[in-house]
Amino acid sequence: MGKQIWKAGNMLYPLPAVMVSAGNASGETNIITVAWTGTVCTNPAMVYISVRPQRYSYQMIKESGEFVINLTTETLAYATDYCGVKSGRDVDKWRDTGLHQGKAETLKYAPIIEESPVNIECKVTEVRELGSHHMFLAEVTAVHADEAYMNEQNKFELNSTGLLAYSHGEYLGLGKTIGTFGYSVKKKKRKKKK
Repeated sequence: MGKQIWKAGNMLYPLPAVMVSAGNASGETNIITVAWTGTVCTNPAMVYISVRPQRYSYQMIKESGEFVINLTTETLAYATDYCGVKSGRDVDKWRDTGLHQGKAETLKYAPIIEESPVNIECKVTEVRELGSHHMFLAEVTAVHADEAYMNEQNKFELNSTGLLAYSHGEYLGLGKTIGTFGYSVKKKKRKKKK
């Protein structure tokens, strides 16, 4: 069986489907769903989001120089989709989705989404105008982790939150664990002889 050759395009899936919250000096806030996001650097902790300049939140982020990446879960799938297909120019996404704004620790304008298990506060360091999307490179300035997912050893159980992914037009739950980092090279324990 062969493979078809298609024109160049973005087929890098799955991606995180995150809700990005933003605000401005006028007190306006909004939520935008973004799949073009990821880690850039560990030290300093840096991430990026890519946003079309036509999007309502774009100007808020560009002017304020800040945003929050809010991780999404299966229970937040409806809100995640809604915030990606509706414009904040036309609707109040907070009201329509029932999501609640929380105070960020290090940011002045952008709120966190209380229902998200993880909120990543970001300050923009550079804007790269790349074409259809502009990439906001940002330094992570604070992370909020929901205490409901802390275990008895005070370890955060991120994979217990029901994280959401986006792949080729569909939202997916992450499913079951099939391995852990390094399991492919881990030495197997030998059985003791009796």
